[in-house]
Amino acid sequence: MSELDSLLEQVSGYFAVLSEPTRLKIIHALCNGEKSVNDIVEEVDSTQSNISRHLNLMYRAGVLQRRKEGTLVLYQVKEPTVVELCRTVCVHVAAKLDSVPVDSSSCLIFSNNHKKTGLYGRFLCPDSFWFTSTTR
Repeated sequence: MSELDSLLEQVSGYFAVLSEPTRLKIIHALCNGEKSVNDIVEEVDSTQSNISRHLNLMYRAGVLQRRKEGTLVLYQVKEPTVVELCRTVCVHVAAKLDSVPVDSSSCLIFSNNHKKTGLYGRFLCPDSFWFTSTTR
C-alpha cells in the first residue's frame, strides 16, 4: 500500500466517524467547550446508552477527548479543525438548500448585506454553533 493509499484510508475512516447525524449533533453540543455526558444527552435529545456508544466511538477515533471529574465524565472536541470542517460543510449544504450562491470566502466571513434567513443565515449568524472564537 502506498503512502497516499494509507493516508486516504485514514481520511476515509475520519469521515466515516463524522458521517452519522447523531455524531454531528454531539459535535454541535461540544463545539463551545466540554460538557458532561448528561448535558450532551439532554442537548442531543437521545438516550444515554446511544450517546455513550457514539461518544466512545468518537473518543477511540481521536475526534473527542475526555476527562473524569469525580463521577462525571466530561468530553470536548479534541481539535478545532473538526468544528471548522463541519461548519464549512453545513454552510455549503445550507446555502444550496436556500439557493444562496457560496464561494470559499463566504464560509468564513458573513457579509452584512446578506439577509440572515433560512438555513444559510442561521449557520452564518455570529452566535451559530459552527462559529469558533477565531472566526467571530
